[in-house]
Amino acid sequence: MNHDNTPSGGYGTGAMAFHWLTAVLVLAAFIMGPGGSEQRVYSATRDFDRQVHEVLGLTVFTLTLLRIGWRAFVTAPPPEAMPAWMVRTSKIIQGLLYLLLLATPISAVNGAWLEGHPLTLGVLGDIPPMLAESHALGTTVSEIHTYLGDAVMWLAGLHATAALFHHFVLRDGVLMSMLPKGMRRPC
Repeated sequence: MNHDNTPSGGYGTGAMAFHWLTAVLVLAAFIMGPGGSEQRVYSATRDFDRQVHEVLGLTVFTLTLLRIGWRAFVTAPPPEAMPAWMVRTSKIIQGLLYLLLLATPISAVNGAWLEGHPLTLGVLGDIPPMLAESHALGTTVSEIHTYLGDAVMWLAGLHATAALFHHFVLRDGVLMSMLPKGMRRPC
């Protein structure tokens, strides 16, 4: 196992790229999500937003799978010295984020297909439903998707708040470890 050209005291370039690209795409997908009833989501006036949201969501899903594969071969730098409960909490939050980053797009695809809608791949076209239509179940799964998307944002917000707490209150290197070397500043 290697450390991906890990800069002293921080994550490597690949890990940082996965982290920040995922963060930006999750935020963009959340903002572009048309939200609301099926009629609203699939209305002609929301079509562009929905298509961008779907492409962003599938990109996040793919990045998450790649990132999990990456982590199997590239180790993270040793964690900052901190109480065991903080390390454990950090691992739980990270695990939940990975789970949500996979479950949220899966729920979107299944909800859309169960409602009888194709999946948008942008310029690559659409994938017709691969599940038998069950509109009531699709509506329920789509509602779950909304809750999962909200949970991603809340958990990511908690994650960011913890990083800021580490930087400004604990004055350790947790936040700086995920920033490129040129952006690192002392606490």
